[in-house]
Amino acid sequence: MNFEILKRAKELGFSDRQIAYLTGRKEGEVRAERRRAGLSPCFRLVDTCAAEFEAYTPYYYSTYDRGEDEVRGSDKKKVMIIGGGPNRIGQGIEFDYCCVHAAFALKEEGFETIMVNSNPETVSTDYDTSDKLYFEPLTLEDVLNIYEKEECWGAIAQFGGQTPLNLALSLQAEGVNIIGTTPQMIEVAEDRELFAAMLNKLDIPQPPNGIAVCEEGAIEISRRLGYPVLVRPSFVLGGRAMQIVYSDEQLARYMRFAVEASPERPVLIDKFLEDAIEVDVDSISDAGNYDDASQGSVVIGGILEHIEYAGVHSGDAAMVLPPHSLDSEAIDTIRRHTHAMARELRVSGLMNVQYAVKDGTVYVLEVNPRASRTIPFVSKAVGVPLAKLAAKVMTGRSLKELGLTTEKWPRYWAVKESVFPFNRFHGQDILLSPEMRSTGEVMGLDYNVGIAYAKSQMAAGVSLPLEGTVFISVNDADKRDIVGIARDFYNLGFKIISTKGTADTLEKAGLSVGTVSKVNEGRPDPTDLLINHEVQIVVNTPSGQAPRADEVKIRITAIQMNTPIMTTLSSARAAVRGISSLRERGYGVKSLQEHHEKEVESVDVK
Repeated sequence: MNFEILKRAKELGFSDRQIAYLTGRKEGEVRAERRRAGLSPCFRLVDTCAAEFEAYTPYYYSTYDRGEDEVRGSDKKKVMIIGGGPNRIGQGIEFDYCCVHAAFALKEEGFETIMVNSNPETVSTDYDTSDKLYFEPLTLEDVLNIYEKEECWGAIAQFGGQTPLNLALSLQAEGVNIIGTTPQMIEVAEDRELFAAMLNKLDIPQPPNGIAVCEEGAIEISRRLGYPVLVRPSFVLGGRAMQIVYSDEQLARYMRFAVEASPERPVLIDKFLEDAIEVDVDSISDAGNYDDASQGSVVIGGILEHIEYAGVHSGDAAMVLPPHSLDSEAIDTIRRHTHAMARELRVSGLMNVQYAVKDGTVYVLEVNPRASRTIPFVSKAVGVPLAKLAAKVMTGRSLKELGLTTEKWPRYWAVKESVFPFNRFHGQDILLSPEMRSTGEVMGLDYNVGIAYAKSQMAAGVSLPLEGTVFISVNDADKRDIVGIARDFYNLGFKIISTKGTADTLEKAGLSVGTVSKVNEGRPDPTDLLINHEVQIVVNTPSGQAPRADEVKIRITAIQMNTPIMTTLSSARAAVRGISSLRERGYGVKSLQEHHEKEVESVDVK
């Protein structure tokens, strides 16, 4: 490698990392050599408005073609906001919402905002969002080049999801001022051993867990914890490659084909808490702005109770705010744990915690000292712009200065429902799992929780029926609990049909049930009834980790015919409640602003 080769490589688009790989060196060594040689990119301007009217946001791209550098200078204090990059399942648009609100908030505080993102299909890359936009890849090299070119005061890595977080420590090591919660504290939350030590110190329970670097170790840990267990690679995005496994054979298959386990890429194994209620909490804190973190403020933005049992990715789960079934003791415990962890991690900005409540014990599943997917929903539900306030906190403002000192508790119910792309993927089963699959979300608001849930289903595109026929087919483990749900449908006037196994259970309980053949075992079968619109709602819980082909076909057909389908008993109960409430009360419409004006109470929690 010499100057001419290095210069030519950069002109052709080779990154420092690629050059390091090809020459057997480290990326930092190549970067240092490039800087010594005076090789740095220049930035060219793109007219974001195609000359139709004046472009207020300069839009830049980098090049090593030596020409005029078109970056416009300014004397303002600058903050870089690192976006989420390409949107894909697991990297939700919710993070882009947070980046946009950060840009708006920092402008209000007098900062010049520098947005770095490589996705043209986001609001953060719109011409009127930030002061300057760099349409560059989210890599260490590119972000550093922009930071140095703009002489930024600080950078925000907490609002774009896992992609910028993965860069935070490396950026800090290169001298970037990462504002807000420090990368070291984010590392404490993501490193399994450091996290466990923190929870032990605070006397906060978590499910038994372990870390495996090979198949044999994973099996040994799982046997010790007891099946079922939740397995996932470390530092995953959107729950990618997360699974619940029930046996040595399933675990061995997972370790061989789903992940590449090594000391550098360990697999995290948690005891899976079956039938637990999962809870998401979003909070905001300025504890990191004080020498004594105990003097900082922590305010919970919202406590969301999942409708599905624990095990469904929080990006996919339907949720209710405020909690609709937790008792006051569990809620107070959740508050105490959230406040303690925010102070221990010296959080400056947002923090999301995922809990599981089982048999009266509140377990911590995961803590993320950053923006979460639920921030836009919570902000709209309680009328507090959490992402905006968090951006201001990161620059040194206190919550007291910003006027947020008490928790907001709505007197109405807000239900979040996820939107899925299953009707676009013919033949794809719709079962939810720890791996995120949703591509959007909607909200239902009402003073009655059943109607709020029903509204969320309408918004998601599948309205609950008020009458008709319900097809019920559940696995053996759910047969005892399905009786009460079926009786509720029957009392509402619904006709019930089932396959023989479920029908026998319901008939023994005294219910009148019509029997239908299993798929491919006679006609008409459940798919025929769905196609002929003779079934208005389906309750079908999976038979196991490897669902039978007939039940998969039922679920796929229900999606194709736009028929509401519930794949968990908890969602079936919510559907019954929603139908009952709609028939009793009907529903009205109110704007968010009308709700916020009168129906949000302040809860002063120290």
